[in-house]
Amino acid sequence: MKLLSRIGTLFLFSLLVTSCGYNSLQMKEEQVFKAWADVEATLQRRADLIPNLVATVKGYAAHEKETLEAVINARAKATSVQLSPEDLSNQAAMQQLAEAQGGLTSALSKLMLVVERYPDLKANQNFLDLQNQLEGTENRINVARQRYNAAVEVFNGSIRRFPQSLTNSLLLKLDRKEYYKADEGAQNAPQVNFN
Repeated sequence: MKLLSRIGTLFLFSLLVTSCGYNSLQMKEEQVFKAWADVEATLQRRADLIPNLVATVKGYAAHEKETLEAVINARAKATSVQLSPEDLSNQAAMQQLAEAQGGLTSALSKLMLVVERYPDLKANQNFLDLQNQLEGTENRINVARQRYNAAVEVFNGSIRRFPQSLTNSLLLKLDRKEYYKADEGAQNAPQVNFN
């Protein structure tokens, strides 16, 4: 009888340990960190392309100094904001990053408007290659943001769902992660004016 009782107790204990979510919560947090690293990599790729784009445009549009400087300054600001994995739970840090990246996106939009004024530049193969790479990078950034937000959704849901919520509150104490939100004013379409 004691043996049967011990086997039953061992079975219940193993069932509780395997369903408590201790390992799965940590794996889900790692997925959030990996997704964030993918976002950072695509943002870095964009930052790396910008000096080449600016140099190419500068050769054709030297008198558009203000716009070129705005792009350079926005790039510097965007690359100066760095988040560590611990910052992914910090709403203010995530907002600061989003604002810096939004400023860069806005400056690049203005640069593309300047380019429209220079037909020779638009036909330049180097510029076209850079523009295509930048467009592809912007698409990658969007995909990486979506994947990050999906990983955050799974993780945040897991630490709130029983029995993982109990495991988290008693053992792991993992913090909720912040979503990568759209830039302020992103719902408004950009105004294009060729005058």
